[in-house]
Amino acid sequence: MARNRRSRDAAREAVVEEVDGGLAELLPDRDRPRAWTLVIDGAPQSHVDLDDPAYLDFEYQRRLGHIADLAAAPGTPLHVLHLGGGAFTLARYIAATRPRSTQQIVERDTVLVSLVRRVLPLDPQARVRVRGADAREGLAKVPDGWADLVIADVFSGARTPAHLTSVEFLGDVRRVLKAEGHYAANLADGPPLGYLRGQLATAAAVFPELALVADPAVLRGKRFGNAVLLASARPLPIAELTRRSASDPHPARVEHGRALVDFGGGAAAVTDASAVASPAPPPSVFR
Repeated sequence: MARNRRSRDAAREAVVEEVDGGLAELLPDRDRPRAWTLVIDGAPQSHVDLDDPAYLDFEYQRRLGHIADLAAAPGTPLHVLHLGGGAFTLARYIAATRPRSTQQIVERDTVLVSLVRRVLPLDPQARVRVRGADAREGLAKVPDGWADLVIADVFSGARTPAHLTSVEFLGDVRRVLKAEGHYAANLADGPPLGYLRGQLATAAAVFPELALVADPAVLRGKRFGNAVLLASARPLPIAELTRRSASDPHPARVEHGRALVDFGGGAAAVTDASAVASPAPPPSVFR
């Protein structure tokens, strides 16, 4: 018994390895027996609870979870494309809450993928395929009209690469979506919110229906933080998304319609020719 206990304790030590994207750390959550946080170069990326994959700890992931919940009737299987893998948190969530869903993850950091698969293995019953490729290159290989939901959560050195911020990129996202499909992206910005406003203008050039979910302090330009963009060719579930976001343990505001247009402030859409990476977070964000 003592040997088994020591073995379990050792398994809960941090796992630290170099991956293509930097220094990856899998840190045990001391409050949840089989939960881990993925940190890369000091920036928290994902949280996974192997005992409860439907548990979402990070606030932006909870907001993406709300969007996944509202993408179709409860329990209905979905076709989901994840651009950016991290620790596969949202793929695990959807597999748990929508059994028989078919999911693809596109993650260019194949060393990170191997680490996550080894330490945080996927449920063998989950229908999740992981492809080692750049997000845009992987997107280009997805058939037209395949996805019910595309989730973009791609960061390199805590910044979203420039080629994943343009009208041309979002045009290809719309190509792979079904007519009623949804696109959700994790964006990060701080005052004066120029990047976030540019991404709204870019999405508006491709999709007629938009919403933005974020902490009010982020929307007021008071601090650096995450905002989740939701876009579709069809009307969005604004009322229910607003209710869930407001009642969440990390309350958020949903902007849409005229208020979102006003927030955008007339920013110009971003093209491949003008695209830049998202701003680097200030050092204080991860302290």
